[in-house]
Amino acid sequence: AYSAQTVDRDIDVALGEGRVNSDPPTRWRWLADLAHEAHGLPRHLSQHSGGMIVATRPLIDCCPVVPAAMEGRQMVMWDKDSCSDAGFLKIDLLGLGMLSAVERCVEMIAARRNERIDLSRIPMDDPATFACIQNADTTGVFQIESRAQMGSLRRTRPETLEDLTIQVAIVRPGPIVGGAVNPYIERRQKLRVDPSYVVPYDHPSLEPVLRETLGTIIFQDQVIEVAMAFAGLSPGEAEGLRRAMSRKRSAAAIEAYHERFVQRAMARWDDVDEELAERVWIMVKGFSGFGFPKAHGAAFGLLAYQSTWLRVHYGTEFLAALLDEQPMGFYPPDALVHEAQRRGIEVLPPDVNASAAGCTVVVGSDGADAVRIGLGYVLGVRADDVDALVAAREAEGPFRTVEDLASRAGAGRPALEQLAWSGACDALSGGSRRRALWDLGVAAPGRRLLTSVVGASGQRIRAELGTQLALPLGVGEAPPLPGLSGWEAMIADYATTGLTTATHPLGLLRGELRAQGMVSNGDLGRMRHGATVKLGGLVVARQRPGTAKGVCFLLMEDETGTVNLIVPPKVYERDRTIVRAEPLVVAEGVLERHASAGGAINVVCRRLVRLDASGHLSARPAADVSTPHLTAITGGAQRPAAEVKDFSMLDALELARQDAMRQAADEGADEGLAATGTGDFRAVAPAVQSFASGRRR
Repeated sequence: AYSAQTVDRDIDVALGEGRVNSDPPTRWRWLADLAHEAHGLPRHLSQHSGGMIVATRPLIDCCPVVPAAMEGRQMVMWDKDSCSDAGFLKIDLLGLGMLSAVERCVEMIAARRNERIDLSRIPMDDPATFACIQNADTTGVFQIESRAQMGSLRRTRPETLEDLTIQVAIVRPGPIVGGAVNPYIERRQKLRVDPSYVVPYDHPSLEPVLRETLGTIIFQDQVIEVAMAFAGLSPGEAEGLRRAMSRKRSAAAIEAYHERFVQRAMARWDDVDEELAERVWIMVKGFSGFGFPKAHGAAFGLLAYQSTWLRVHYGTEFLAALLDEQPMGFYPPDALVHEAQRRGIEVLPPDVNASAAGCTVVVGSDGADAVRIGLGYVLGVRADDVDALVAAREAEGPFRTVEDLASRAGAGRPALEQLAWSGACDALSGGSRRRALWDLGVAAPGRRLLTSVVGASGQRIRAELGTQLALPLGVGEAPPLPGLSGWEAMIADYATTGLTTATHPLGLLRGELRAQGMVSNGDLGRMRHGATVKLGGLVVARQRPGTAKGVCFLLMEDETGTVNLIVPPKVYERDRTIVRAEPLVVAEGVLERHASAGGAINVVCRRLVRLDASGHLSARPAADVSTPHLTAITGGAQRPAAEVKDFSMLDALELARQDAMRQAADEGADEGLAATGTGDFRAVAPAVQSFASGRRR
């Protein structure tokens, strides 16, 4: 990872050796020195999103206060550590999207099924819920949905809320750096096989403190208890150690307790030598990374259980609520939809005559409950336009034609065109999106009437008088229009809603991928450990945590499921542009499946390349039902180039350079693939969850 401490190395790699240590010193030496001096300083100033402080006197008498960005709010100019040192009471408010999703789900259940769910009274030992958790079938639920949590769930197999409290807290930098994760999991597995197994403790004084977590430090509270029980620190000293660990720049503050901890432990116990005291100190010191208090873990564990219970017993309502609360969690809406479809839940696309503003539960094609995507998911359509459209439909009945929609909806032409291109008007145009666009181009849509009024401040502002509706005049017959291929319809779905409820992108490419020797994620379960595999997929999440020593983790999805890709540091450095910028990738590597990991499947990558298909895909029947005789070729050469967003020319140049190098090295091994086959998909691909910067592409 890049750091101010390694600038000299980075300069040598980028510009060649000798730049930093040249004599006389050059600007590169000065740059490295300046970076070392700046290391450890605050990188920026920002406002804590949910932090508040309480004082016994007016804050303006205690510390500097400045206006915040939001009108009527003030912000102190001290950081949290300085506020704590001053004796202020600090309060952090957590805004959890899952709380809103759970509440929305409960209200949906009450409205649709006439059942009032009290989550405080649901059974806390539900077998189906814990079976789901133990099998890591937790996509979309709170906290235990990440790939690291799923991998851990298969090994720990929680059976109670207490186990779930530990599970939520264990996949954190504190326990990981402190070396608590693997020992806890191994001891739990041994206890499951042999209930008479005796848990080892580094010292007998630690057993009462660490019995619940099998001899490991998982919670912040245990840091205080270990410091008091093992090293004999006073409650005040132990709390000072805990506070030092919670600070951003805490290395010096923690080290001040190091010698005191070791010497006190050796003086307190005759059987404690320096090596043992240091080993316990390392366990404690690991929590300077970040760890949960037990109360925090218990609250999160309860919400994780409640959300899983709703997912198991009310799957359609939970999915609809989860989609309406996006963005939140680990997965983008597209991945949530595909996972629900694999579980047998039907997800229907937006429809101007069937969709509400938000996602709803409706009767599906097979008579079972299904989820209908709301019109609010169509990008570029204002919320008030959606509300007006739904109100007009409820007041005067379903829309009969595209011109009827244009005359009654009250939305402008750009909004109606987005609805048409998303497929929401298919029922009005015989299933043809291009025909719907043609008809909208002829029909006269409503027009907003604006005026100028005097506002409360005394200045003139623009205001809406309402919408001038048009007459539903006929638009005539549309000329023969080419139909959309499956690939083009999928691109239109992603461009307008950010997801597709139809065939997965990899499902459209499956025939070609198999011809190139690629397997699907569903095939991996039938392959042996250590097998060499080649597979393509859509990148859903990307992680490169600081505790992984340069290893990058990708979650890749196809129409059959998801798989974890482990990208070693050398492969990451070589293929970093592919890893960071490409939504569709081909991975070549070794299949990894260990019994100790609960059968979880990973692929350790040896090579990552861009998934290209231009001109290589065969002709497919048009998806447009109005012109079934037409065919369309899916491939970049048959379509105008799409505008690439959030993708710089430097990325493009780097990809071109890597393609040229690989082409020279492979000597035509991949000659069936062209250079820009999936460039149109890159422009509309769903967001990737990246822990460095949230969801991005």
